[in-house]
Amino acid sequence: MSVVSLVGVHKSYGTWPVLQGVDLMVPDSARIGIIGPNGAGKSTLLRIIGGTEEVNEGEVVRRRGVTVSYLEQNPEGDDRTAEVWVLAGRPDIAALDDELRALEAELARPAVMSDLAKMDRVLTKQQAVLDRWVEAGGPGLAGEARSLLQRLGFDDHDLTIPTTALSGGQRKLAAFAACLIRDPDLLLLDEPETHLDADKRELLEDVVAEFPGGVVTVSHDRYLLDDTVNQIAELDRGAVTMWPGTYSAYAVAKELALQRQQRIWVTQQKEIARLEAAIARFELWASWVPNERHIRQARNKQRQIDQMDKVDRPVFERRKMALELRPADRGGQRIARLRDVSMAFDDDPVLLDVSFDVYRRERLGVVGPNGAGKTVLGRILAGELEATSGERWVGPSVRIGYLEQGFQSQDPALTPVETVRKTKAMYEGEAVALLAKFLFRYDQMRTPIGSLSGGERTRLELCVLMLSGANCLVLDEPTNHLDIESMEVLEGAVESFDGTAILISHDRYLLDRLCDRILEVRDGDVKSFDGGYDDWVSAKAAAV
Repeated sequence: MSVVSLVGVHKSYGTWPVLQGVDLMVPDSARIGIIGPNGAGKSTLLRIIGGTEEVNEGEVVRRRGVTVSYLEQNPEGDDRTAEVWVLAGRPDIAALDDELRALEAELARPAVMSDLAKMDRVLTKQQAVLDRWVEAGGPGLAGEARSLLQRLGFDDHDLTIPTTALSGGQRKLAAFAACLIRDPDLLLLDEPETHLDADKRELLEDVVAEFPGGVVTVSHDRYLLDDTVNQIAELDRGAVTMWPGTYSAYAVAKELALQRQQRIWVTQQKEIARLEAAIARFELWASWVPNERHIRQARNKQRQIDQMDKVDRPVFERRKMALELRPADRGGQRIARLRDVSMAFDDDPVLLDVSFDVYRRERLGVVGPNGAGKTVLGRILAGELEATSGERWVGPSVRIGYLEQGFQSQDPALTPVETVRKTKAMYEGEAVALLAKFLFRYDQMRTPIGSLSGGERTRLELCVLMLSGANCLVLDEPTNHLDIESMEVLEGAVESFDGTAILISHDRYLLDRLCDRILEVRDGDVKSFDGGYDDWVSAKAAAV
């Protein structure tokens, strides 16, 4: 039985169509992963399923009494603690709490205390509200909220500070707990992996696997899509195509389907060419000798073409950003060296006596839990942050390109065209042509950077990085906000890069594909492991 069904749904913003005639059924135990390029409308589709976005045309049918929880992409914190934030996910119980407090205050009034009849009426009403409160789960709600947060990795200190002071990953998990506490029939997750480290992503996957209701996930994490979904909804050019299986199964099935479509298209084009040649021949004969039979045969052949169910030419590769990372200089064999480096903020030590070397053409993956100091280590290597103590050495011919996580280096008031011309002197037309290769529309090139999406801003950062000619790249969460096709372009560019790359990332697929050494940052220490992500996981498991 379906929880939510979309029938012929159209959605547009002004003159820009996002969804065009979408049909989608979400069953009770759904495990659906929505994929598609940046800007395709994945989040819009999720909000329509959740009922927070209206459609222009079509019908959205929800089962009566269904409860839907929606985890937004970037939850904003406030002055409340995580526990209070989660409890706010049950406004029905909060309303009953308020009603009980009001009834207690009513019972304390002298006018009620002196009138047994009034007191009896208030007590009866209080009992009815109390019964509803107990039935809704009020007595155990605070304990359930705390238990959920503790399972998601919150310690006692985390539960006492406002959510604004939490990391982005912790806020995401607190919002996830607020979704779960509603005991929903359908869980909608918009890029749940964002800001989460590898351990927390695996924990998220475990919780989703145990969830008894339906789950619809928008994600660019290929590992997560393989582990948590059994159907892929591909959103492209306003239409949704359903594919059975995980993301890996979808990738194989999509390639086979495109090859089959190519064969059918070629066969049909040959048949159309044969019929068009026959039409031309009959029309030529009819022009020489007026003959109704030739004219009729030409019309019949044209009718055959018109009545064909035309097959679209398959698109094997969509337009992708033209990222090519080329170092301006070769650089020496030893790129960088840290010796006994320590870093502390006030009295809070982050790194303690860290020492390691980085060599030319290495692909280093930096992993560890959120807050362990991965970004701090990356900033020290890039020269963006000076260590409290210890030695940092960088080769004399080494030029470092740093991609930071939060876009702080971007001036939000500048346009992409202005940013590119500020990075490297060029004519405006050259900047426009370059940005077009990074999938920017002309109107976006003239828009302030602050109004662009996360994926668009990441593409702009990669464009600027390409112009730098760096021979050592320090990339902090480079796949954040990128769609899967753009991730694959980035992976290919880094793979063929004739320089050194240091990747601070939670993207397990990227780390396993590219890295030949893993640096684990944990408890102030940095340990080195040879091999990719899976090799690091195996080494950790063997050491337990």
